[in-house]
Amino acid sequence: MSLFRNFFSVGAWTLLSRVFGLVRDALMAAVLGVGPAADAFNAAFRFPNLFRRLFAEGAFNTAFVPMFSGALEQQGEDGAKLLAARVMSWLVAMLVVVTILVEIFMPQIMVAFVPGFVDDKEKFDLTVMLTRIMFPYLACMSLMAAYGAILNSLGRFFAAAFAPVLLNIVNIAALVPLASFWVQEPESATFWVAIATMLGGIAQLWLVWVAIERSGFRPSFRLPRFDPEVRRFWVLAIPAILTGGITQINIFVGTIIASGADSTISILSYADRLYQLPLGIIGIAIGTVLLPELSRHLKGGREAEALASQEQSLFLAMLLTMPAAAALIGMAEPIVRLLFERGQFDALATQQTAQALIAFAVGLPAYVLIRVLQPGFFAREDTVTPTLFAGISVAANIGISFWLFPSLLHVGIAIATAASSWINVALLAATLAIRGHFSLRRSQWWGHIMIVLISAMMGLTLAVLAGQGAHHIASGAPLWRQALVVGVLIAYGVVFYFTLLHVTGTQRLGLLLRRLRRSR
Repeated sequence: MSLFRNFFSVGAWTLLSRVFGLVRDALMAAVLGVGPAADAFNAAFRFPNLFRRLFAEGAFNTAFVPMFSGALEQQGEDGAKLLAARVMSWLVAMLVVVTILVEIFMPQIMVAFVPGFVDDKEKFDLTVMLTRIMFPYLACMSLMAAYGAILNSLGRFFAAAFAPVLLNIVNIAALVPLASFWVQEPESATFWVAIATMLGGIAQLWLVWVAIERSGFRPSFRLPRFDPEVRRFWVLAIPAILTGGITQINIFVGTIIASGADSTISILSYADRLYQLPLGIIGIAIGTVLLPELSRHLKGGREAEALASQEQSLFLAMLLTMPAAAALIGMAEPIVRLLFERGQFDALATQQTAQALIAFAVGLPAYVLIRVLQPGFFAREDTVTPTLFAGISVAANIGISFWLFPSLLHVGIAIATAASSWINVALLAATLAIRGHFSLRRSQWWGHIMIVLISAMMGLTLAVLAGQGAHHIASGAPLWRQALVVGVLIAYGVVFYFTLLHVTGTQRLGLLLRRLRRSR
């Protein structure tokens, strides 16, 4: 299967997950709104999610995958399976220790995580309770990510890509009665949603466990031992824990600052969910496929193929991310209103969430490009350099957030997240170019410039058309009419964008289809 087809295969399942996720988020907005209970739930959910991205997706997908791919290439299946067993034993031990300690000291930890909640005892206590319920979700999701990394390295992408759908299905099952016939106060509803989240994590782990069993690659559990290969893994993993989770670290910083103003955490969470749709479909798909692809080429001494894979990944990222960012900027308010404005989520919440979404969307290409550029370091087992850049990015995020938050609140934090991500992209790209690991020909530069210009034209056109039909998508307009108008505008934007791509020769559609069908 071609690199492009792998991207789109993973992206398709991720799209299904994100669609279910949007349904879940729409129900959650109706049930919880953007009040104190929503702030408490979103803060509680972000805490284990942060650790999941750092410990599992950060450490495993950036440190373990190159080692595992190298073992498959050089030692065969038996050597790769033995390596996986030794490393997994350390992951399990770490998860047990971290979970026990965090559950015991949760109130003290939450003081540092949401300092703005401390003066509101009811809100703080609710956050602590919800976090205690959901923190074991970390263990489920970390093990799922670890098994998924093994499956991805074997070229089996289905289970890990489909598993998040189960989390959303379980959450939807809990939210439907809460939004319809079993209506609860937001504080009571958060308890049931937290329970559903934990059950969804268990369902995801079960699905990937079945897949790893069928593959014959399930690592056997054993007592952790600190042998040379495990030592090498941790040398790579410790900086990767920071680097691979840079977006989550920035969100963590934003959560601490945002806890000082009511509703800010919830507004940022809903905006975050919307730009995570294209980020998940494009960024996660590319990152999932590219790292093992690069690792195999480099371990096999195929430098030209590795460079070609990264060039294709960059082009695909720009081809799909730029129009998504432009559409979110041009139609932020109609999209937020269509998805969220009902129940506890009012018109003011729509306006505030749209403002944050526009700022986040400016950084959307950067979030995806980070996932394209970082594998160029990780596949060469260099985790120190991107860690240094991640630290610079976090420092920039903190500084800009503190500077803008007093005057711009949620918008200031979103701007800081986007700006710090672009700083990270600039550092990663410049370093790869200086080292000779990445370069673009003049024709490729021109292609990227044309993608940016065409995307900007499309976004401006959508904004003008949305303004002309504002009465059809205003607050209070029938839901079916809003959905129809927004759907027509999005379809028009897609046709507009790909037509100009084809006509200008930036990307001939026939060539794109051939790339999707091409076998390696």
